[in-house]
Formats: sequence, C-alpha cells, structure tokens
Amino acid sequence: MAAPPSASIRQRTSVIRRAIDELDYLCAGTLLERTKLCGRAGCCCGTDPAARHGPYFEWSRRQEGRLVHSVVSPEQAKLLTRAIANYRRLRQLIGRWQTKTALEILGRSRSQRGNRR
Repeated sequence: MAAPPSASIRQRTSVIRRAIDELDYLCAGTLLERTKLCGRAGCCCGTDPAARHGPYFEWSRRQEGRLVHSVVSPEQAKLLTRAIANYRRLRQLIGRWQTKTALEILGRSRSQRGNRR
C-alpha cells in the first residue's frame, strides 16, 4: 500500500508549484521570423537582403501527430513567444518536480529497508 504524500515533498516543491501557477499562456512549437524574395524582375529584394519582404512570422508545432505551420501576425508572434517560453519553463519545472519526487520516494524506501534489517 502506498504511503500518503508527505508534507516534506509538498514543502520542497512549493516554489515549483508557485512558479507553475504564475504561468499563463502555454504553447509548444517554434516561432520563426522570415523575410522573403518575391521573384519579380526588377524588385530590389532580389539584390538587397535588407530590402526583402517581411518580416513574416511562422509558428510550427505538432498537432495530432502532424507538423503544422501557421503564419501569424506580429501581435500573435509576441504572445506566442511568451507562450513557447512558458511551455519550456513548465517542462523544466516538471523535471525538477519529478527529480524531487524520485528522491523523496527513494530516500523513504531506503530508510525503510534500513529499518527492516
């Protein structure tokens, strides 16, 4: 029978829990800022890299097992930048939480084994 969650693990993960609670937008994926060549003869975008068209923002992510790309507005790109950073932060926080949980469980089982001998 599993032991109930200990207060110590809740205390040790309270900082992580608060950090997770502060996150708002969450999105996985990658946001790219691109400029493009139009291909029209005589357009300066073909000869001058500073004159290329754009920037255009493209968001790539996995959705239902497929890679999906969307062109987004500059305003949406700002929100997506924050959402992607938050998602990466969440993954880091969950990793730390998992590590602390594993140490708690392994530490508890080791001390219980020591008491049995």
